Amino acid sequence: MFKLFTNMMKEEWRIHSTIFGSLSFALFTVMIFGIAFMGSFLLPLFRAVIPGDDLSIVVHALFLLLGIMVGAFGLIGQEAMNQRFGQAILLAYSARSLPISVQEIFCTFVVKDTVYYFFLWVLPFVGGFAIASPFVGIPLSLPALLLLTLTLAFLTGLSVVFFLSTVYARSKPALGVILALILIVGAGLYLFTGINIALFFPPFMLFYSFSWVTLTLTCAVILCLSVVAVLLFTSEYTDTTRRYNSALAPLAQRLSFFPYPPLAAKDLIDLSRSGSFIGQTIFSFLIPLGLLWFLLSMLTRLLPTGGVLLLFAILTGVIASTMYTWITAFDSYNSYTCLPVSVRALLTSKMCSFAVLQLIPVALIIVVSLLSNGVAYLIPALVLCLSVSFFSLAVTVWQTGLSPSVLVYDAKVLVIYLFVLGIALIVLIALAFINPDYALVSVLLFLPGWLLVRESYVKWDTLDQPIF
Repeated sequence: MFKLFTNMMKEEWRIHSTIFGSLSFALFTVMIFGIAFMGSFLLPLFRAVIPGDDLSIVVHALFLLLGIMVGAFGLIGQEAMNQRFGQAILLAYSARSLPISVQEIFCTFVVKDTVYYFFLWVLPFVGGFAIASPFVGIPLSLPALLLLTLTLAFLTGLSVVFFLSTVYARSKPALGVILALILIVGAGLYLFTGINIALFFPPFMLFYSFSWVTLTLTCAVILCLSVVAVLLFTSEYTDTTRRYNSALAPLAQRLSFFPYPPLAAKDLIDLSRSGSFIGQTIFSFLIPLGLLWFLLSMLTRLLPTGGVLLLFAILTGVIASTMYTWITAFDSYNSYTCLPVSVRALLTSKMCSFAVLQLIPVALIIVVSLLSNGVAYLIPALVLCLSVSFFSLAVTVWQTGLSPSVLVYDAKVLVIYLFVLGIALIVLIALAFINPDYALVSVLLFLPGWLLVRESYVKWDTLDQPIF
């Protein structure tokens, strides 16, 4: 098993280093280290705006969110086998050719990803904070404790979503029951006791009051959820035969106002029939945004009236822009090389499919505004969400073309993306907090977004497309 683990680690490194180059990919951890190091010197400023407890909750929640985003392993088998992944065979899908069980291989795969992302994200972040600690008067014992609690926060998010995603792959009604129970229990505790539920997040409890009992229980929960998820995991989906009526022509007719209706229709059908549409909506959109809304709701006293909803709309737009990855994740360009389809046409069709998916964040913003009594800010919130989403899409296409999911760990690409998007978001947040109506200015983002898309057509039409 150890040999399989080391081979999987080598495989992961080779994939990323082949795509970016070994140096560019290695610089990603350096960038995370640098951000944490420089951010540590701003802690006095942050504490003047956000209380220490809230700041600690936010940091732990970010790593919980990272674990949530990484942990949807249960969807991988279904998406990879039912979509368009035949051109890439990984060790995780070699159970039929190796004398090892699927569970053993996938358990090794999960351990590999856990270790891999720990060294990629958690360790550089805590390392940067630790190096800066003596200069800002923080004892070194705090970074050591933070390394433990952030690791547990990451593993908690990973194991919970890993468990939920494998349940989803096995039985969608069962997932619905589990999520309903979690929602009812959480809402009941908050409504009837008024207690901040985040304070009972085990890694956060450990950070403020270390206890061997809490540590043991936290590790036990993470281990139990992971073991059950591994046992439930399956990459075999041949036990039932599904038959579908022809949907391409009717859907293309409905999308006739798009430049390339058949291509956009194909993307949407792929998402629907693979089960990725529902799974990605739950695990890559609703769960992370539910966590973000919970965190933002605790900052009501620090933000102006309507500020929570408007800030949530901006963050929703940023996360909604990742829907472009849903459409391109398993769609390699080499499958189109034998067709009279240009890179420009593919980019256009992917963006059109993306536009259809924006109905999801629109519906979410409407529901949240109704539940939070923020109907007065609904229009500015919708404009903010869609403007940020499409501008983020434009920057993503400009930087990554048809391969956003594999280029995200290129340090150069990520720095440019964060810089361009960060400037726009800072300006929009400031305007929205001054006056919610000023948020309507965000429609101006469509102009630079359109210019970036035009530049993307020229850029990616002249470059050889990567084939993974």
